[in-house]
Amino acid sequence: MSEEELIELKFRLYDGSDIGPIRYSSNSTVGMLKERIVSEWPRDKKIVPKAANDVKLISAGKILENNRTVGQCRVTFGELPGGVITMHVVVQPSLVKTKTEKKVDDMPGKSVCSCSIL
Repeated sequence: MSEEELIELKFRLYDGSDIGPIRYSSNSTVGMLKERIVSEWPRDKKIVPKAANDVKLISAGKILENNRTVGQCRVTFGELPGGVITMHVVVQPSLVKTKTEKKVDDMPGKSVCSCSIL
């Protein structure tokens, strides 16, 4: 019976808004939760994950692994009878290349400034 238990979760986004609460089976995997988050992500946000791999879920200060089930993470979630569990959603920066390119572009400008000062 406990395997079919429904656990109510909501997902806190970077700006303080939430997705949910939604009830999930204790057999749902963290990867399944991430897929749902990506599909329900508000498109008006500045940062939008493109795939489930762009998302990290954090509960009780721990990053949850994709292959774990909600039931296996129950200890991490704690015992909240009838309560809603809030998980934090972090979107991994997919702009690393853009930031690196900008830094490389900025370097010659700094060098030119340094040369003109010397």
